[in-house]
Amino acid sequence: MSGFFGVASKSDCVSDLFYGTDYHSHLGTKRGGMCMLNSAGYTRFIHNIENSQFRSKFEDDISKMHGTRGIGIISDYEDQPLIIRSHLGIYSIVTVGVTQNADELAKEAFGKRSIHFSEMTGGQINPTELTAALISQEASFADGIAHAQDAIEGSCSILLLTEEGIYAARDKLGRTPVVTGRKDGACAVTLETCAFPNLGYQIERYLGPGEIVKLTAETIEQLRPGRRKMQICAFLWVYYGFPASCYEQINVEAVRYRCGAALAANDDLEVDLVAGIPDSGTAHAIGYADAAAVPYHRPFVKYTPTWPRSFMPQDQETRDLVGRMKLIPIREIIKGKRLLFCEDSIVRGTQLRGTIQRLYDFGAREVHMRPACPPLVYNCKFLNFSRSRSQLDLAARRAIEQIEGQTDVDLAQYADPDSKKHRAMVENIRKALNLTTLRYQKLADLVAAIGLPKEKLCTYCWDGACPQ
Repeated sequence: MSGFFGVASKSDCVSDLFYGTDYHSHLGTKRGGMCMLNSAGYTRFIHNIENSQFRSKFEDDISKMHGTRGIGIISDYEDQPLIIRSHLGIYSIVTVGVTQNADELAKEAFGKRSIHFSEMTGGQINPTELTAALISQEASFADGIAHAQDAIEGSCSILLLTEEGIYAARDKLGRTPVVTGRKDGACAVTLETCAFPNLGYQIERYLGPGEIVKLTAETIEQLRPGRRKMQICAFLWVYYGFPASCYEQINVEAVRYRCGAALAANDDLEVDLVAGIPDSGTAHAIGYADAAAVPYHRPFVKYTPTWPRSFMPQDQETRDLVGRMKLIPIREIIKGKRLLFCEDSIVRGTQLRGTIQRLYDFGAREVHMRPACPPLVYNCKFLNFSRSRSQLDLAARRAIEQIEGQTDVDLAQYADPDSKKHRAMVENIRKALNLTTLRYQKLADLVAAIGLPKEKLCTYCWDGACPQ
């Protein structure tokens, strides 16, 4: 997953751009970048942030950046922003999303012979560069953005920094949010609304799916209206969204409380305390504890100054190291206790298995787990919210493969929470994690906790639903 921020101002706005972009650091894994425009042209910096924080990498750069408009990104994949020279003029671009048909689009572009792309590691094409090539095929930025969104299979939200202003576009099915804000003398656009309050911005509007706007210091002009059909990623509220952010005017932290309460409503377990796997499991656990009238405690304390979110590193060994080192157990709270943990989800389960074993090592009597969403049965094909490279990276798919002895099976029966095969899959995962009990959230309860109609949510990773 990636996140972007853009600002157009009457005065120098490098500080807003710097901090606004930094407020997306919980989303990114590999690269951070900022680009500013002033009378002398474009100034851009890109850094590797795999082993360091965004702010520490860019603190020296911001003294060299000046201008009244700029865009920034925290990227989980490619180098961004790019600076493009085309018949539309010079512009800078950042994108968030996944282009599933990149090879097909590149092949079409190669057929025009004048198109070429720089090659990334592994022979891949930079999807942001590909998006820029699609935009540059049309007679205007607005038409080019619309063309790119229509052509791309997957998702693609876009910011363009131009002489005319900042173009912002939400992907055609609204899988990721794009929100505009305003304060005296400046307009901004963000993926995470948590970037606004401390910078003094008030939310102006949540863009609709496929909507295109242009921002200047004083105006936010709609160029293309939003579409009615939406498929926003429900996992935003469950896991990778920031608690202070709102999507479709619905706050993340509040949804997680409701998720926890729903888990408690379907449970009759007697335990000594409820806890969350920090950080994203914490709010779910608070919701559960409040609803069940069971004490909430912290058997683990997360060491936050130096350790990133453990899904971010690219290789499993490093992810396991981060997962182990950042959580410090407290023996006095664990020993002899029946513990119920709420977790946002069980994706791979590899780190969780080690975490659970440490609880037993520190004297836990029982360890129960209540994930806030159903088992992830399908690999996401719309966003890079996990680092899974194989379907068998998913704990649910490994369980299915062990049950069936093969991977080519009907997944629908495993996604059905009332089926025998679903129960067998959950039991397989429970044993693999060495849990006393394991009970997942029901999809209907998750949808109710979010508060949007199911048809407006993307739930593909849980039930395979992919409306066209």
